[in-house]
Amino acid sequence: MKFYMTPGSCSTGIHLLLEEVGAVFEVYIVNLPAGDHLKPDYLAINPRATIPTLVLDDGRPITDFQAIAWWLARQYPRRKLLPDDAAGEVQVLEWMDYAVGTIHGQGFTRIFTTASYTPNSADHEAVQARGREIVTRGFEVMNAQLEGRDYLAGRFSIADAALFYTEFWAEHLKMSLPPNCRAHYLRMLERPAVRQVLAEEGYRV
Repeated sequence: MKFYMTPGSCSTGIHLLLEEVGAVFEVYIVNLPAGDHLKPDYLAINPRATIPTLVLDDGRPITDFQAIAWWLARQYPRRKLLPDDAAGEVQVLEWMDYAVGTIHGQGFTRIFTTASYTPNSADHEAVQARGREIVTRGFEVMNAQLEGRDYLAGRFSIADAALFYTEFWAEHLKMSLPPNCRAHYLRMLERPAVRQVLAEEGYRV
């Protein structure tokens, strides 16, 4: 398989899942600031111009975080990245979607890609402030879900990989995490796959 990613981005979550399941894959770095995601060769693989992208052995690309994570969980069932029952699986998908769609998609995008929300630079501070409000509220919701649990669904799942990369961003922006999210983040840092991925992506563990 071929894995297209950007170090320190949301693709870090998929990177750690690939290592968790023991997949064999080649890494291709997509330099977002340089516009690699908009070049014709990458658009031929992923017309959405997003990361991550996972190209399967038969050449089919998967171009969405949630889809890749779900595919890996189903492809490697012995790794137990999803619960065995439908109700449990739905719960994991809900929490993964909340991390990716709300904390990242509505919150951090306002912080990282402020200009895409308004052409008026005078509004940038307000947009970023709203992003921080969404992120803070998102972590409060996750904090409540983690009460009495090591992981979002009790045991490690694909949802935890999604939450981890947003916690990682918060840590590097020096945003405080509520206690259960902080404990989750530190617990994730102890996982061998996480430590390996961060080292490979150039971060100190």
